[in-house]
Parts: sequence; structure tokens; C-alpha cells
Amino acid sequence: MTEAPETTAPQRYPFSEPDRLNLDPRYARLRRDEPLTRIRLPYGEPVWLATRHADVRTVLGDARFSRAASVGRDEPRNTPRQQEGGILSMDPPEHTRLRRLVAKAFTARRVEELRPRTRQVAHELVDGMLAAGPPADLVEHLATPLPIRVICDLLGVPVADQDRFHTWSEAIVSTTSLSPERAQEYIDSLFAYMGELIARRREQPTDDLLGAMVRARDADDRLAEDEVVRLAAGLLAAGHETTVTQIPNFVYALLTHPDEWARLRARPDLVPGAVEELTRFVPLGATSAFARYALEDVELGGVLVRAGEPVVVSISSANRDETVFPEADRLDLTRQVNPHLGFGHGVHHCIGAQLARMELQVVLETLVARTPDLRLAVPESELIWKSGLLVRGLVAMPVSW
Repeated sequence: MTEAPETTAPQRYPFSEPDRLNLDPRYARLRRDEPLTRIRLPYGEPVWLATRHADVRTVLGDARFSRAASVGRDEPRNTPRQQEGGILSMDPPEHTRLRRLVAKAFTARRVEELRPRTRQVAHELVDGMLAAGPPADLVEHLATPLPIRVICDLLGVPVADQDRFHTWSEAIVSTTSLSPERAQEYIDSLFAYMGELIARRREQPTDDLLGAMVRARDADDRLAEDEVVRLAAGLLAAGHETTVTQIPNFVYALLTHPDEWARLRARPDLVPGAVEELTRFVPLGATSAFARYALEDVELGGVLVRAGEPVVVSISSANRDETVFPEADRLDLTRQVNPHLGFGHGVHHCIGAQLARMELQVVLETLVARTPDLRLAVPESELIWKSGLLVRGLVAMPVSW
């Protein structure tokens, strides 16, 4: 076990601007030679970066690392504004109290009940895309509207408001795409919007998730008013934003690996495993965030992390760890053992993981069935990628068939 020399200057992070879905080669070198390294994000105090699968699992799953301890600290971050509180800044038992109230809406059983409706929506959207004729933008016709409709149905949010809350949700994943003032304006607007919906639920109770959260606040007194608003807004934003991004990411990965796309067309039964492999292979995160603070001295990756020091993790790097995933840089839709961390790990494991899996499975099975000759309608070099966000994704994805 070693300690970092006090004179070692932390590396600037992110190491480079995101390059499509390519992972910076420095992660591979760090996993091999320096699995825990000191970095400095654009804002906040210096922080340790964990890059190996085992160390990332430890930081995410070990109670000695705390999210709640970040409150009141100069947390390492990608934006000048401090992340506001809420469930992502809590530890058990407070975190457990909030999560338990909504977890039953995202169980495997509930998600399976949503599959037929999701499949119907996917076919309707593809109908529209086919009717529009090639080239058509997959982002506009399928990737954006499908997750929005699903989360609206689940929460009980009017889908007619999608343009507004989809715009506001950018504040959740923005690093530099929005000014601090505009980001705060969007967050305030999202909270105000959810506050209005909650007020309506009190006048006209419903059986959707938002109605259940209001009952928990008013009848059971298990939620404070601002907790209802923040939790509902977070579910609405996170419940569609990443899936909207991952759908074109997955399709891009498949179309730029034509052998794997051909394999999936020939064997649609591979779709569930393909979603897991694509979740592993696609480096969704453009940077790292949400530092955990050591509550005591912890040995990690052969280094002593002192009590009070923050650690961030690279899930993208962990998912390419050669000691866990043979030929980790190869997309293999038939990979049998796949303990990826694409949905996180530990108490903050993505509550909507089953929902996202189902939506991604439905999209792939629908595209395989309806557009087996799907292909990019422009040269890959002409695709425009989003910038200034916590996640990687395409602005548009023109396709033909």
C-alpha cells in the first residue's frame, strides 16, 4: 500500500474531449499502472479517480464511502454550480426512505406490465418514420419520443408537455452546454412544473406514481413537500434523458460494427444479451461525477485513501477492465458473463435500470423486425455529437433502410 507523494500535481480531468464512443487510451494505462490516481475536475477540490472494476464496485457499494458527506464540501464537479441535495446526495437510512417509496413502480413485474404498451408505441413511432421516408432522423422519430411517453405514462405527466420538460432536463446533464444562470433557470422551471402537477393531484387524486407520492406526503407524512418535488422532477428527467441518449448510441455502435448488426438480425433472440453488452461497451459518461467521501482510512487499489478524501469512479473504464471482460474493447453480442456496471452499483444503483433495459430491448427488437436494412444515411464523419454534457450522444442520426 502506498500514499501519493504530496508534490504530485493532480491531472486535469476529463483527460480529453469526448471522441464519439471511443474511450481515452489513458484509462487502459491507468488500470494497468495506476488504478487510483489524483485528478482535478474543472471545479472543486482534488479527488481520487478509480478506474478498475473491483475498485469502482468498492467505492459504489461500500458504506465507508459516503455521498451524504459531500454536502457542505467543495465537491469535485464539472460545473461552477454545486449540485443541489436530493436523493443522490443521501446515504441510508434517509436514502432508503425515499427510494422505497418509488421502488415498487420499477420492479421487474411492473416493468413487464409496461412492455406491451412500450412495444405498441415503438411500432407506432417506426410507422411514422417509415412514412416520412429516408433519410429520417432516428433521434427525432424514435429515440426521443419513446422514453418520454413511457415515463409520462408511469409518472402521470402529460405527454403534451414533453417539449418543455425535455428542454429543462438538459440542466441535469449539462456541464458547459448551458450557462450557470440558464441551468438554474431550467431547474427552477422543472421544479415549478412538478409543483403544479402535485397541486393538481391534491385536487384530483390519481393512481399513477405521482399520485402515490402525494399520498405518501399528505396521508402518511413520509415525505416533505420539497422532497416530493425534487424526487418527482429527478425521476422525470433521469427517467428519459439517458435512454433518449442511449438508443442512438446503441444503434450507432451496431451500425459501425456491421458483423454484430448482421448477427443480431439473424438471431433476434440475442436482443436481451445485446442490451447488456451494449450497456457495457458504450461509454455513456463523458466525465465522472458524484464523488463519494471516505468516512475512514480505506485501502483502495493499493493506495491509502484518507478519511475525508473524495473519490470519483469511471464506470466506462471499469466496463473495459480486461481482468473481468476478455477482449474488453471488442463488442461481442454473445458475451456470456457480463457483470457490467452500466447502471451503477450499491445503494445508488439506477432505480430505473429494469425500465431502461426493457425500453432498449423493445427498440432493438422493433428495428430488427421492421428495418433490417437500417444504415447510416450520411458518412459517419458527418454525424454531429453533443458537447458540454455529462453524457455522450448524437444530436441527430440520419438513417436509411
